[in-house]
Parts: sequence; structure tokens; C-alpha cells
Amino acid sequence: MDYSPPTSDSREQGTRAGTQHERVETLIFDDPSEMAHRVARRIATLIEERQAVGKNAVLGLPTGSTPIGVYQELIRMHEEENLDFSNVVTFNLDEYYPIDPESLQSYHRFMDENLFNHVNIPEENIHIPRGDIPPDEVDRHCVEYEHAIEKAGGIDLMLLGIGRSGHVGFNEPGSSNDTRTRSVILDEITRKDAASDFFGEENVPQEAITMGVGTILDCDEIVLMATGEHKAPIVKKAVEEPPTHEVTASYLQEHPNATFYIDRAAAGELTREKTPWRVRNVDWTKKKVKRAVTWLSKKVDKPIPRLEASDYYKHQLHSLVHRYDHVDDLAREIFEDLRQRITYRENLISDERVIVFSPHPDDDVISMGGMLDKLVSNGNDISVAYMTNGSVAVFDADVRRYLRFLDLSGEALGLTSDQLDDFHARRKEIESFLAEKEPGAVDLPEVQTLKAHIRYGEAIAGIEVMGLDESDAEFLDMPFYKTGRVRKDPISDADVDVVYDLLTDVEPTHIFVAGDLSDPHGTHRMCYKAIKEALEKYNQEAVGPSGDGVPEEDDRPDSSRPEPLVWLYRGAWQEWPIHEADVFVPLSKADLDRKVEAIFKHESQKDRAMFPGAYDEREFWERARDRNRGTADMLNGLGLPEFYAAEAFVRTYDMP
Repeated sequence: MDYSPPTSDSREQGTRAGTQHERVETLIFDDPSEMAHRVARRIATLIEERQAVGKNAVLGLPTGSTPIGVYQELIRMHEEENLDFSNVVTFNLDEYYPIDPESLQSYHRFMDENLFNHVNIPEENIHIPRGDIPPDEVDRHCVEYEHAIEKAGGIDLMLLGIGRSGHVGFNEPGSSNDTRTRSVILDEITRKDAASDFFGEENVPQEAITMGVGTILDCDEIVLMATGEHKAPIVKKAVEEPPTHEVTASYLQEHPNATFYIDRAAAGELTREKTPWRVRNVDWTKKKVKRAVTWLSKKVDKPIPRLEASDYYKHQLHSLVHRYDHVDDLAREIFEDLRQRITYRENLISDERVIVFSPHPDDDVISMGGMLDKLVSNGNDISVAYMTNGSVAVFDADVRRYLRFLDLSGEALGLTSDQLDDFHARRKEIESFLAEKEPGAVDLPEVQTLKAHIRYGEAIAGIEVMGLDESDAEFLDMPFYKTGRVRKDPISDADVDVVYDLLTDVEPTHIFVAGDLSDPHGTHRMCYKAIKEALEKYNQEAVGPSGDGVPEEDDRPDSSRPEPLVWLYRGAWQEWPIHEADVFVPLSKADLDRKVEAIFKHESQKDRAMFPGAYDEREFWERARDRNRGTADMLNGLGLPEFYAAEAFVRTYDMP
């Protein structure tokens, strides 16, 4: 087995150029799974190095969605490649307080389910702060935790995530760099981020026990991982700005062996990613040229056709200007490129077979309601595939409301007296369960089904606004989601098969896929993975003898079954940047009003959604409205036609 750390040649190319603004080594990955693989390989190397000299490997471990990929890869190495964990000692970063170790939200349970139950780490080697000890024992427990780390010889490798406030562990803003394991009061942002796990911010503990920043900095090696667009602003502060107690992750700059492993989305605000021309010579691809010109137009507040040579020179874009005979040629090229991407209804696809994949039962109308409306008008044969049932996001009060409706309507529906008596008894049992249920507890199977049916009914009502009906809805009910909990199972072959079966049944020429992968619960990312794997299998069967890569739209493989064009949409959590979008679909006020009406049909998510995300307090219909209006305003600011609103899409044959 080769578990050696990445060499300089195998690391992301940008780490060797344009990093002068970065105060800590930072590696950027296009694929989060490759990032997880690299980190897991580094951990495996450490384990085997220690085994070779008869020593333990002491690991500091985090929880959360970011490290799950690492844990899954370590489990795979253990099961398939005989990676031995018998010499591993672990110390977890933190735990909520107070909390029972068996609670669904406990980090003890998280670690058991995601790592410890699947590898051979001796139980006596596992250390996690206790959240179930009396208050008067907390201080002593924290001191003993520090002593246990010292007795183990210190931590060899610490794996970290980063919170939106910049915390590592639960070291909230204000923590100094010499703090040790201790009890802390949780920051408001941290509690908002945890609200989905606890089914409401009011249920999140106000305190936690955490390793201190000083404890973390004493580790021999530190690896911090971050994924998603929502982490980009705080990653920039932690990497490029001086160390400060307001962003405790920035203290890692003081460590001689700390590395940030981040995906391309989380790197989006770094200077070398956002404005690479300021820090290195740029290979001016068409996409980079477009990015630079649209950035400059916004920076100087001028439409693209009005940009002057001095504007480029003042913002370090000399090398771009020198590629053209005149800056007017540059401006015209980008302006026309963007203008031609504006696509009216009559130029959109028509009379085609289309699948719209919606991770949750409302993502279709939230993110591409305008496009869906126009696809229906163009006579396309559309299947809207709702990948998960969304049951975990339904409040108990909605179940009570529908049960009450059925109770009141029993006679009108023709139920007999015996049937009514049976229903009354079952309703009483369900309501008794709901009244006694702890926040976040798994629902009874029938309650999960009722909640799923509430979401299904709302989904059908939403697409009816667009002119579709229930025969156009496919409820895939994918297995990975059906845990009854916020945390889901990994994507399995069974999930991929569900998507593959739909593809083979419909044989679509176009599919629409959610490309916003920063949803707080990770469902969009998991659905994306299932579609990608199913589509790869589907396309391999369709490719003719000359299938030698990604085809152009007019050069599809010679097959009776077409390779579908993939349209990636966003909108629930962020929108495509102007320079990345391939298609802009203008929306009138009436179009946007109809889209909002469809979103309103999702009543269980209206006014107060279960999982709105911690970093955006607007309702989903407000986000959709504001993002669509914002896209239109940005196009107008570039000098392009003025629209009331617009949706943006990326088209591809090769899902990244």
C-alpha cells in the first residue's frame, strides 16, 4: 500500500505560484473526494510509520460533515487494504454540554457511527470529552483530558474543520492562543449552525467542552479541511489576514506544520482564485478572461463597453490588455459572449425528453421555477424526479394539522363508524408519541410516511402552477435519506440504481441537476454524487465504438440512445457567478410571480422552515426572488439588456 503524503508534483498546481498573500500552506482540490482521499492517506502513512517503530499514532479528531469522507476512506482502507488501527490513540476535539453520549447529536455517537465501530481502535485508546458529568466535575475533567494527552506523548496529527465564525473546535471568537481544554459558552453563529441537528436553535446546548487553541497548536502536525462556498469568506480571513482572536483558525499561521486542505468552492475568495492576475502570470483561458473583465466592470462600476485601458492598468491587468490590439476588442469579445448566453423561451429546448432532478421536494421550483415554466410551455416531455422525501424537514405541528383535517372529514369521505373509531385510536397514539418525543428523536415509521406525503402533496401542487400534474412527478425516495435523522447514510449502489433505472426508463435528452453543493445538510452533494455515478454507467452503455471523451453538442456518440445534456442549476444557497454561467434565462415580473406562487405551495417550508441554513435568514422564496433579481441587475450593470429577473445555468456533458 502506498500511503505516502502528496509530493510537490501531485499537489494542486496553484500551491507553487500566486500564494504570496497566504500566510499558511494551502492546498486546493477540484474534487472534495480527492481531498478526503489525500488526508486519509496522510493519516494512514502516520499510522504505519509509528507501527514500524513500535509506537502509537496519536490523532486529534473532529466531527461534522467535512471529515466524514476521510473517515469513510479510512474505513475502506481498513476493510479492503488491511490498514491496522490497533496502535491508534484518539482524542476528540469537543463535545456539547450537557448531553447524553447516546443522544443523536452527541459526538460520542457520531464517532462510533462514522469511524470507531468500523475499525479496530482499542476502546481504551478512544478519548472524547464527556458531556454527561455533573457541573462541579467539569473543570477536573478538563484537566484530566489534558493530562491524558500528555501521557499519550502529545497529538501527532490534528484534523480540524472550521466554523463560519472562524472557530476550530469550539474555540469561539475571543479565544486566545494559549487556551487549554475547558468549558465554553457557544457563540450565536455556532448555535445557528447546529440548529438543524437539534431540530431548532432553542434545543442546542449553550455550552460545550473543547480542546483549547494552545492544545491544538502543541500538536506535531495540523490539517484543516473546508468545503463549500459558504466557507470561502472565513477561509480567506484565516489564510490571508494576520492572526487574531476573532478568527481562531488564523492562529494556525503560527504553527510550523499546518496545512489547509480546501475545495475549489471554499477557496473562492482567496486572492489567487478570485483575482489571480494580482499575484502571478495568468494563462488567459476564455473563462479567466471573462472572469477578469466582469470583475473589473463591477469593481470600477462601468458597463463592459465603457471600460478604458487605464481601468485595466490600474487593476494589474496589463498582461490581459497586451493580448489584444485594442481594449475595445477585448470588451466587445466578452460583451458579445455574455449577450449570446441570454436565451429567450423560443430559443430554449422544445419537444424533448427532460428529467428535472430535485434533491428535496421544493428545489425544482426554488432554483429553476422560471426555466421549468418555459420548458412546459415549449411542449417538452418532463419528469420531475424528487430524490428524497424531505420528511425530516416537516414540523410535528403539520402532522397534527393533517390528522385533525382527516378526523373532521372522515364522514365526508365515507368512512364507517368502525373505520372512524380505528382512526381516532391511531391518531391518539401518534399525538401521544409526538407530545413525548425528544427534539431530534427518530419518528415512528408511520409518522415519517405522513411527513413524506405532506411534502409529496406540496410538490405536486407546486408543479401544477407550471402546468404539470401528478403524473409528471417521480418520487424516488432514495435509500440513503431514509434514516429518520438529519445525518444520512452514505450513497450506496442502491441509490445509484434508483437514478439509473429512471434514466433507462425515460431516456432523456436533457437532465437538470442541482449544482449548489453547499446546503447545510449535505443532501444536494449526495444526490449529485448518485446522479453522476448513475449517468456515467448510463452513458458508458450508450457510447459507440469511438467514445473518446466528452462530446460536443453536435458530436454525440453514435448510439440509438442519446447522451443527455446536463444543465446544472443553483439558487437555494447561491447562484452561478456571471462568468461561469452558460445560459441566462430572462424572467418577467409575471414569470417571477408565478415562480414564487409555486414555492408558496410548499406550505410546510413557508414562514419557518426546519432547515433554513444558518447564514441566510430569508425565506426560500425571498432568496429565489432576490437572487434572480440580483442576476438581472448584474447583467444590467455589465451593459447588457435590462430584465426584471433571470436564472443562470451551466451546461455540460461531463459532471465535474
